[in-house]
Amino acid sequence: MSIKSKIAKGAVAVTVAATALAGAAGTASASTTAPTIGNGYANNGNAVWCVQESLNYFGKEPNLPVPVPTVSQDGIWGPKTEQVVKAFQQDITGLKADGYVGPITGENLLGYGDPYYTGYGIAKNNAYCYQYIPSTT
Repeated sequence: MSIKSKIAKGAVAVTVAATALAGAAGTASASTTAPTIGNGYANNGNAVWCVQESLNYFGKEPNLPVPVPTVSQDGIWGPKTEQVVKAFQQDITGLKADGYVGPITGENLLGYGDPYYTGYGIAKNNAYCYQYIPSTT
């Protein structure tokens, strides 16, 4: 089984577990209104920091098909952050490696990022980054 398949199966497991926990903990306030993050967008510094934090957390995963380098967590969108977003997108089956963080990439960043900041496995509506990263739920 390839790492992409394992990651995709893990994402499903995380989503199912998060849904179950959210149901037990009450209704989570969805962040479907958070704007896309990337070149040409009015990037919120908190949102960019959350993307950078999630990328760095994911990059610690061993045996990634495409290595995800670390990026400074400075809250500034630049070429390095865009490059690392593309590397992340290449590692996740089904994502287009375009360097933008829209709802689908955002949902994956929330799922693979540090649960302390993203709320996955805890309660999304209490997590700092959940309000800033666009997601599908």
